[in-house]
Amino acid sequence: MRRVRLHRDLPVPMPDGVRLLADHYAPAGGERAPVILMRSPYGRRGLFGWYYGRGFARQGFHVVIQSCRGGFGSGGLLDPLGDEHEDGLATVAWLRAQPWYGGSFAMFGPSYLGYTQWAVAPYAGSELKAMALQITASQFRDAAYVGGAFALESALSWTTLTDGMSRRFGGSTSVLTAPRLTRRAVLSGRPVAELDLASAGRPLPFYQDLLAHHADPAVPYWDKRDFSSKVGEVEAAVTMLGGWYDVFLPWQLKDYAALRAAGRRPYLTIGPWYHIDTRHGRPTMAEASAWFRAHLLGDRSLLRPDPVRIYVTGAEEWREHPDWPVPGVREQRWHLQHGSGLGVEGPLEAEPDRFRYHPSHPTPSLGGPVLLGDSRPRDQRRLEQRRDVLVYSSPALESDVEMVGPVRAELFVRSSTPSSDVVVRVCDVHPDGRSMNVCEGVRRLVGGPDGVRRVEVDLWPMAHRFRRGHRIRVHVAAGAYPTIARNHGTGGPLGAAGTMAPADVEVFHSPGHPSAVVLPLCAPHA
Repeated sequence: MRRVRLHRDLPVPMPDGVRLLADHYAPAGGERAPVILMRSPYGRRGLFGWYYGRGFARQGFHVVIQSCRGGFGSGGLLDPLGDEHEDGLATVAWLRAQPWYGGSFAMFGPSYLGYTQWAVAPYAGSELKAMALQITASQFRDAAYVGGAFALESALSWTTLTDGMSRRFGGSTSVLTAPRLTRRAVLSGRPVAELDLASAGRPLPFYQDLLAHHADPAVPYWDKRDFSSKVGEVEAAVTMLGGWYDVFLPWQLKDYAALRAAGRRPYLTIGPWYHIDTRHGRPTMAEASAWFRAHLLGDRSLLRPDPVRIYVTGAEEWREHPDWPVPGVREQRWHLQHGSGLGVEGPLEAEPDRFRYHPSHPTPSLGGPVLLGDSRPRDQRRLEQRRDVLVYSSPALESDVEMVGPVRAELFVRSSTPSSDVVVRVCDVHPDGRSMNVCEGVRRLVGGPDGVRRVEVDLWPMAHRFRRGHRIRVHVAAGAYPTIARNHGTGGPLGAAGTMAPADVEVFHSPGHPSAVVLPLCAPHA
């Protein structure tokens, strides 16, 4: 390994005169070589700089870690998601003018650092050879409005975190304190529009922007913040790492699909990780190093033969495949049945199941994907005892069943209110009674026809083995607070206090209304 020289606080000029600071990790000797660029709103120093900055530089790369606008000494004001395209391209132009630039570069980083890559990649030209992205996506709009429902906990915790970081150099709010401030805020009883006052002590512009500019991609606010339509134009070699419990996984897989549709061959790794899980740090470094050595230095010896590598929970095994979705998977419908049953047989004629959702006492969430929390599976039995959660369970399985791929629910529901949410969750029930969540999803219904509605809910994908003697269980509810904001039932503006209308919800399961969860049945693994 090579020795590394560190040059701190290099000013990088932007077109509007603002200067962004960057740290440069250079292999000793300073010779021309490929560059790895990281653009971050979370600072340049500490473990991140030491592990990735020095780690890549020891392999012979120049590494530039830049603080995004408005943070950690960089000038201007942070406008989350809004300036990364222009600032990123200006930074690439600056790189090309440096005497140590070797004529090619790559980009690296997780979460927001991955988004900054997508903001530049379609426009960076042929000198961009490789990208390594982790737990991220080319647009964050759909993760902020999951199925049309506002992802309250993730949005508030992130805006609280970045606000605390921007107040003074280095920041005093961390990934540990921001969730606690958020939890205190959501329990305060304030309207959604005032929760930033409770968590940060002042209005947070980006939080207020998210409330004002809903999930519709046609809203002009998202024009310069959504790069999903350009993903297929990226010619650089892309490797992605995600987690089954990460908030961005569904949209990361859409980016993978867009690259495949354009004829590219990206690599994909999905492990049993959540967003801030430290366990994906080591595979992130190993896979990115192999990727950069292959595509910047021509050393392909460390690349695995199959591009897709996934961890199957329940089986606790890694598998390699040629593509995602995994070839050979077929959809299998598990129907909601009378008497809280769940099975592959079609439902018999039966009355619908009913429950009442009270927005003043919203159905809580236990686990599930959130941005700054521990999203590993949790025992759901306490939640299943609530009267506002319907529970449907299969008989004990006679043999192992492996499900690998996309998951969705097709339900027939009727609600007494103009607006309501449909929350669906799949659990693995162990012989000792533990009911562990595997994946979930939500769909917000606004307006539409009176009467029974067919509702399709996209859940997080899964790769899971339900073992012999276990049962498959499905929850149907109308809330998951504070993961998603409570639905007032009136269809009024998201942030307003307003009146709350309890919703009487009916879930149908009959031959005419065959509600089901559609699971991806995989052939038995040898």
